[in-house]
Amino acid sequence: MGFMKPVKPVGIVGYGAYVPRYRLLSQEASELWTDGNTTSPVREKSVPGLDEDVATMSIEAARNALARSAGRDPRQIGAVWVGSESHPYAVKPTSTIVAEAIGATPYTQAADWQFACKAGTEAIQAAMGFVGSGMAHYAMAIGMDAAQGRPGDALEYTAGAGGAAYLIGPAEESLATIEGSLSYVTDTPDFWRRQHERYPEHAGRFTGEPAYFHHIQGSASQLMESMNLRASDFAYAVFHQPNPKFPLKVGEMLGFSPEQLRAGMLVNEIGNTYAGSSMIGLTAVLDEAEVGDRVLLVSFGSGAGSDAFCLRVTAKRQTPNVPTTRDYIKRRQPVDYAEYSRLKGNYKLN
Repeated sequence: MGFMKPVKPVGIVGYGAYVPRYRLLSQEASELWTDGNTTSPVREKSVPGLDEDVATMSIEAARNALARSAGRDPRQIGAVWVGSESHPYAVKPTSTIVAEAIGATPYTQAADWQFACKAGTEAIQAAMGFVGSGMAHYAMAIGMDAAQGRPGDALEYTAGAGGAAYLIGPAEESLATIEGSLSYVTDTPDFWRRQHERYPEHAGRFTGEPAYFHHIQGSASQLMESMNLRASDFAYAVFHQPNPKFPLKVGEMLGFSPEQLRAGMLVNEIGNTYAGSSMIGLTAVLDEAEVGDRVLLVSFGSGAGSDAFCLRVTAKRQTPNVPTTRDYIKRRQPVDYAEYSRLKGNYKLN
């Protein structure tokens, strides 16, 4: 039921992450707006620099993915897709900027994807179809966000910036094969931003149930049932991370231990990177996973839907000149709220 597997086996040929160096202690923002009466669920979050946006961060992640692909020719990339909810232009694709920068133009397909926090995993599924059907030899799927949050809103305490890029190609060239995928969607209005509004709005606790937990359980449990797998068959699991509690809770509901989630849990260190959240978590897992390890990846996008993937690690490549995800996280530079506001341009409240 809904199980997706391409006729031609595909996998991840290269992957790369990117996280800005600036960090804001989330409690500082919380105390400023709540007189110290609210505790932030996230320790600190990443903040883009003045010269960083979804396009520039996507280029960095895509270049890292190509570097990890052992010299694949970018001119063989048949599609470059960028999933985000904070594209720098309302009318002007981010994907063409990225494609030009990595050398994939002019003979490639390019498009921007939108489905809140699962826009990037949508792009992975489409890349599976492009490569699995033979329409393209490689396709690049990116999930990246420069997080948005109204000053004083709970989103401001948790919303970070960053994401990941994946070069999808034939299974025989891959570091990890994608054994199957499944999506689960409903019309659930838990989070939204109308046109011309600067900041998104959300339905508070409604974003947990029936939004986050219902959809992740729906996609993950059906995928495992379709593949006759249980939680114990996976070495790692990565779930969308709006805060530190939700992934642990849904993991427990599905039978996963905190140890299976440990490697991909980055939200305390960089915040919720929206479209990049589960995708960057997977890069941290791939950095340490061993050949033969099976990984469950499950995204969530408000509105609402969830994409689940089963992956099997098949190879390890030594790429000493490519930063690991943890390298980016360690490369931190603290900023106070005043500097954060300058970097984000928080001089308007509507």
